[in-house]
Amino acid sequence: MYGNAPFGDESLDPETLTDDQRRRLERDLSQVAQHTRELLPEEFVVGSDLTAGSDGPEATVAVRPPVGPVVSAGYTPEEADATITEDEQTDLAQGLAASAALQVKQALSGSTSQTAR
Repeated sequence: MYGNAPFGDESLDPETLTDDQRRRLERDLSQVAQHTRELLPEEFVVGSDLTAGSDGPEATVAVRPPVGPVVSAGYTPEEADATITEDEQTDLAQGLAASAALQVKQALSGSTSQTAR
């Protein structure tokens, strides 16, 4: 659903973010990560990162399930004052949690034995 899919289309120079704008974006990312943690059991590791990419600031939230590959979602702001709205935060968190749970289900689908016939 959101795996490795950027949300912004236009580029923004990485140097255009002020300290306040960077802190605001990092706060939004932390809220997405926290909401994702609340939706998943403790075995899932959730983290976020804000880096300066070639097309501007790149915000990423990733989930490492106990089994299966890492699931991540990226966000590239289109303008310097952009924030991740509450609706977008909820959507990102729910999508990441669902994708991570699906990864576990798919990873375990072939390794479980039937308990009864």
